[in-house]
Amino acid sequence: MTAVDQDRAADYLRRGWWRSETFLDDLRRQARERPHKTAVAARRIAASRTETFDYAELSRLTDRFAGALLELGVRRGDFVAVQLPNRWEMVPLMFACMAVGAVICPISPICPESELRHRLGMTGARVCVTVPEWAGDPLAEVVVGLRAELPGLEHVLVVGGPPVDGALDFHAHFVDVPWEERHDLHGLALGPDEPYVVLFTSGTTGESKGVLHSQNTLYGALQGYVTTLGLDEDLVAAVSTPLVHYSGFGQGVLTGVLVGGTIAFQDVKDNPALLELVERHRATLLYGPPATLVAVRDAQRERPRDVSTLRQAVIGSAPVLPALVDDLREVLGARTYSLWGMSEFGPVTITRTEDPEATPGFSNGWAIPGMEVRIDPTGLPGDGSIGRLWARGAARSLGYYKRQDVFDAHLDAQGWFDTGDLARHDGLGGIRIVCRAGDAIVRDGHVVPLVEVEAVLESHPLVSEAALVGLPAGDVLLAVVVPSGGRAPSSDELREHVRAAGLDDRFRPDRVELLDALPKTLTGKIRKAALRERYAAS
Repeated sequence: MTAVDQDRAADYLRRGWWRSETFLDDLRRQARERPHKTAVAARRIAASRTETFDYAELSRLTDRFAGALLELGVRRGDFVAVQLPNRWEMVPLMFACMAVGAVICPISPICPESELRHRLGMTGARVCVTVPEWAGDPLAEVVVGLRAELPGLEHVLVVGGPPVDGALDFHAHFVDVPWEERHDLHGLALGPDEPYVVLFTSGTTGESKGVLHSQNTLYGALQGYVTTLGLDEDLVAAVSTPLVHYSGFGQGVLTGVLVGGTIAFQDVKDNPALLELVERHRATLLYGPPATLVAVRDAQRERPRDVSTLRQAVIGSAPVLPALVDDLREVLGARTYSLWGMSEFGPVTITRTEDPEATPGFSNGWAIPGMEVRIDPTGLPGDGSIGRLWARGAARSLGYYKRQDVFDAHLDAQGWFDTGDLARHDGLGGIRIVCRAGDAIVRDGHVVPLVEVEAVLESHPLVSEAALVGLPAGDVLLAVVVPSGGRAPSSDELREHVRAAGLDDRFRPDRVELLDALPKTLTGKIRKAALRERYAAS
């Protein structure tokens, strides 16, 4: 750590943006202070059951899982890969890795074999926890098959089904044996500044990068998230995002344990079923992308549930349209918050409780405590209001694992990180994301606000997803849309829909193409380069 980094760390500690405690300390504290309060409610959709664990049980399972990891030979600094859907086993594994000094590597179940090989190989994971199959893919067989290429991968464990040859039954090893009675964990736990988790980026331009976080860089974001939203032990969060992504991992599990609240989630995507989580567990906060909240809104209109406890709807990953803000207040009784962040930081900006309620419809909010953002002029034509977005602060990750030079190339001498996004000021001191800088399109001297136009297109009742790209031949603005079912929308309908939303006519698509599904990365980002290549010659 350089002298500058040491000074910055000391400042973060002094301001309370970092701390000397860890999330494992939080778990132990909650187990002492509220042992019988529900910490986790994990719903299994197909099995029609919900498994719940209070804080005392979660703490005991953490010790048991930690002992199970030690039995497998996991030691300080080893990587433990976890390829799971939203299942309860993920939660004690997160804390067990802290307890034994291991680095956890969450991996999506939809990760293709080539990318899985890359992630397991780069981290040198000693253990991989997976499921028998997902979406028709034999995940356990794939992981076992990779062991011949990855000599560091010693153990494969399978959750929720019979293990394949060469793998162990997860529950038989981790759950059924009281390892906590056989292992002393004293002195093994990670400190707040040691590497703890590697979260992989989307990989839009090649192999994904592993973003390495300590518990303090995570805390740097989550304390700001908690402070901004005023979260405390009354929190009951219904989380729709994957626990293997930052949002579910951080704003979900770690935030819940930090404040002593309850986190509820389900193992497969079923947005209308989120209403059952809200009703059954008396959720106070619902977290997800716009499409999820739209589906929940529609399901509540069709068959109302008791959602009277819901107070906050936090939306990330895409802009919020004004109509959705109004609908969520009317239909769910919830106030909407718009959040922007990235794996390298976690939450960076969010709208405030003191803002006018309509603010999320035109803003991604202000920087959370401990973070700063700035917008630099880019030289693009227009009125100069749009610029490149930079961020810095206590939530900045340690870097890219084994690719530190790539991470450092995004930094300037003052510690500002080039996010790669274009943004504009919202008029209230906050920002509004416009698009990725590499996707920017200029029409008649104006930068097209891609994310807003896409959000408007996706609000059309006949559209489930949309992407806007520019084609060099003829300066064509192309909208590629996925119909929502039934009749496909016409070009004229979509163009009129954009105009009716109040957007400038120059931002209406010149051409519309239909696809059954948009090409995406593992984190759900649309591969726009693939779309440009596909339609460039047509």
